[in-house]
Amino acid sequence: MKTGDGTPGKSIPPAVPRRPLLAAAGLAPVLVGLGGDTAAQPAVTHGHGSGQPAESAPRPVSTSEADWVDVARALRRPGGLIRRTYHHTPFPRHDLHVVSGGVVVSPGLALGSHVSFARYDNGSTLMMGDLVVTAAEMPALTDALHAQGIAQTAIHKHLPAHTPDIWWTHVCAHGHDAAALARGLRTALDSTGTPPPHLPRPTRPLDLDTAGIDAALGATGTTSEDVHACVFVRRETIIEEGHVLPPGLGATSAFNFQPLGGGRAALSGDLAMVAAEVQDAHAALRRGGIDLVELHNHGLTDEPRLFFTHIWAEGDAVDLARAVRPAVAATNVVPATV
Repeated sequence: MKTGDGTPGKSIPPAVPRRPLLAAAGLAPVLVGLGGDTAAQPAVTHGHGSGQPAESAPRPVSTSEADWVDVARALRRPGGLIRRTYHHTPFPRHDLHVVSGGVVVSPGLALGSHVSFARYDNGSTLMMGDLVVTAAEMPALTDALHAQGIAQTAIHKHLPAHTPDIWWTHVCAHGHDAAALARGLRTALDSTGTPPPHLPRPTRPLDLDTAGIDAALGATGTTSEDVHACVFVRRETIIEEGHVLPPGLGATSAFNFQPLGGGRAALSGDLAMVAAEVQDAHAALRRGGIDLVELHNHGLTDEPRLFFTHIWAEGDAVDLARAVRPAVAATNVVPATV
């Protein structure tokens, strides 16, 4: 395998336990030990790629659940802390009935709006997310995001031909008042039909060979929202908005398997690549019969520049995982860990 600069990379290591990074797949403005700068400041700023070396860029700091209480209150729902560095909040679109290729798409497969917050050693907060909206909702959401000073960094599709028409838009904002960022996002979401939180259903066994999927992909997956997911993170240090991203935030390859019966699954996935990896990964996916839905960027200022390809396939779940594995091996990633 080669890395983004063309040098030999490492093979994917054996599977390791991890915490889910997706809702299927977000919060106190005072960080412990940082003195609590909560003074009013310009709510949000967006920058261009800094070009600064990673070692001089602000870095994420460890937080606790107590550090994100005000953000959770502003978002009006709880989230979960991942690796003590960023807080992740899902907003699954349980209100939508989306069909793609005859498959009724579950929220966990591809309809999981979400947002994450990371705090930095300079006292600032970075907010990043991906929102699922209908075509009819998109204009009002776009206007609301801009009114709140939140940048849209991508607008694209995750699914092949589907009804109703759905769009995915990535968002990003940076400032010193985390709760203000959260309030801005909540205001924008209120322009859509995003439903309130619902009581989680007990996790139930899926009609899938999840152990076989994990073995084929070389990662330990997790089951939630009636979907089995395996996630990988880029090895490189990624800088966005001039700040080092926590591992797993904004730079993941994720593969979601929704059971269709008899061990078959619908696969919706997302592969994170640098430019030098794209063609090899695409060729590997097509050799495996995997459909390529869209190639695009998620951010505006990421360094190194990342490209994402969304994929779709239906078939025996373990066979699909085997088909995806060579494409994963063509990229500089490792299985996500706790």
